[in-house]
Amino acid sequence: MFRFFLSALAVSCLLVHARAIGAPGEHITLCFERQEVRPWRTLDGGGLNFELLAEVARRTGVTFDYQSMPWKRCLAQLKANQVGGAFAVSFNRERMALGAYPGVAAGAPNPRADPSKRMHTDTYMLVRRRGSRLDWDGKAFRNLEGRIGFQLGYSVGDFLRAQGAQTDEGSQRSDELAQKLIAGRLAGAALGGGDAARLMRGPYGKRLELLPVPLIEKPYFLVLSNALAAAQPQLAARLWDAVEEVRTSPAYRKREQQELGGRQFGSRASGEGRGRAASSAAIMEREHGGSH
Repeated sequence: MFRFFLSALAVSCLLVHARAIGAPGEHITLCFERQEVRPWRTLDGGGLNFELLAEVARRTGVTFDYQSMPWKRCLAQLKANQVGGAFAVSFNRERMALGAYPGVAAGAPNPRADPSKRMHTDTYMLVRRRGSRLDWDGKAFRNLEGRIGFQLGYSVGDFLRAQGAQTDEGSQRSDELAQKLIAGRLAGAALGGGDAARLMRGPYGKRLELLPVPLIEKPYFLVLSNALAAAQPQLAARLWDAVEEVRTSPAYRKREQQELGGRQFGSRASGEGRGRAASSAAIMEREHGGSH
């Protein structure tokens, strides 16, 4: 009886907490990184992520409240159920403890998030100092002498270490990585596609080079708190279904193409480079014909 009482009490607390942050018709607080990642999001609430979520909110009757913060803090608050969700989050097994991903079954031997429920797909690109011999052929680094930097808390670090690269995770912003590169403190930097494009258009662009073959392409998701998903699984499913419906709608596809334009770096690579990158781009190839 005492054990049953404790279990009932735990469920009741979970329900109260989830209702406070996720009941239909009420508010769900979502955190996101306090950094502009164009075209996906800006600090003033612009960008494709916010456009997609606004339509998701309209279709589901849920109101989203947004909080920007450093990325590691956002993920920590997600894990602690202090926010109802976070975006946009790529998937790996370690992050399964942070919150609930769409399509991830508990106890699955090879868990993976459902890519059809993604908010978007984006690339990580390799940037080097102009004149550097560092290269990436889609399979391995060549002439790597030194560390490759990436932003604090970004999952691309796992990919870099799996390739045998020494890494530097001491930077919050892409501009800091560019400065370290130019100063010779890094051999290269792994940057998201939007950040890489912005740097190359800006004052650092004349002193940097962007390699044409993507390091990796990843889908990014709306991840919900474990409290919300456990207490209201139907609401969680409705939100993720709405993400897919909006993302694949003709109106949103048109907006995405307008904003992305020719920014997809992989399409600028040679045919050989595109072939090497094809395995990491499988999701995009299937659903977007290789464009984005």
